[in-house]
Amino acid sequence: MSFWNADHFRFNRLELAGSLGDLGTLLPLALGMILINGLDPVGLFVSIGLFYIAAGLYFGVTVPVQPMKVIGAYAVATGLSALQITAAGLLMALFLLVIGASGAMGSIGRMMPRAVVRGVQLSTGVLLIREGVKLIMGMSRVQTLAEKAEPFLTFQSLGPLPIGLVIGVGCVVLAFLLIDNQRLPGGLVVVAAGLLVGIAAGQRTEMTQVQMGLYLPTWLPFGWPEWADFSGALILMVLPQIPMTIGNAVVAYGDLSHQYFGEEAKRVTPRAACLSMAGASFFSALVGGMPLCHGAGGLAAHYRFGARTAGSNLMIGTLLMVVVLFLGPHTVSLLHLLPLSVLGVLLLFAGSELAMTMIDLQSRKELFVAVVMVGITLALNLAVAFIVGLVVAAVLKSSRFNV
Repeated sequence: MSFWNADHFRFNRLELAGSLGDLGTLLPLALGMILINGLDPVGLFVSIGLFYIAAGLYFGVTVPVQPMKVIGAYAVATGLSALQITAAGLLMALFLLVIGASGAMGSIGRMMPRAVVRGVQLSTGVLLIREGVKLIMGMSRVQTLAEKAEPFLTFQSLGPLPIGLVIGVGCVVLAFLLIDNQRLPGGLVVVAAGLLVGIAAGQRTEMTQVQMGLYLPTWLPFGWPEWADFSGALILMVLPQIPMTIGNAVVAYGDLSHQYFGEEAKRVTPRAACLSMAGASFFSALVGGMPLCHGAGGLAAHYRFGARTAGSNLMIGTLLMVVVLFLGPHTVSLLHLLPLSVLGVLLLFAGSELAMTMIDLQSRKELFVAVVMVGITLALNLAVAFIVGLVVAAVLKSSRFNV
């Protein structure tokens, strides 16, 4: 495969729209970990930008870049220190390096039942839809803490209606009308409309403090984690993250990539995915960022809004790198111009695209496994659902059991 073949790197409005499709997953957790946990915005966004570019160049297809959600959500919810998050990133990098380089992940992937893979994809899709609805309704954690549906807009309602709901419904309609439009891609129009609303109705007080310059990441900005940071990170974040990473960021992601891109995705193997995430998480930890991964939900988001080649990776990666290198920590102020309800719309469509991958499940037993996993995910978390799904799928292999 030639990396610079035009078939693998297209640069057009559809690729640009698709490159923005996963902002709904990326930005809420990234901003939360900057504002609540004190991560370095320069190191965080430089890591993301470099990972997008490097992954696109190597794999030759659209590749998602996401926060590790269990680590991110727990860190934001409990206010863990930046050093503990650094420790979690280093430990996850080590784990992924071992299972990737040893070839163990390849064996795990080959043994994974299809029903469990689809259960992970369906469960992740449902979670994305739920979080998207929360953002549109003003019920996410960030909005609840701020006690505002749109914390960075000057007004919170339009008559009797919450402003986030008005923006969200309007953008959903736009997305439905333009989702397959070649000239005006839905994802690009939705993000552009959101930015226009932010510019027109945003508080913009932060923008007056923006200073352009050349901002480079700092090595180990918080120092090296202590033993207590590593032990705490292992128990609280890493162990719960591992099943979700294996299920969603390796197996389900690889399966979806091959569904979308066929032979072009031949480099997307369990081993390569693990090593890719290991390198990204290690680098991100060293510059004060967050643990990074791939993910089926992110790929569904990019694909749903138009990304079909690795050109989308180079576009979003370059955009992030240019913005953060010239704006540095003020990048956060720029991102605040995008209403949270717009991110919710992106999540809504990404989740629905991912959830519909389960349509190829035909037997009652396979459908049962996937549905049970959704229920456990909503009641507990995806990591537990993944483990239970493996057990249930193994039990239902026997002809003695039926559903």
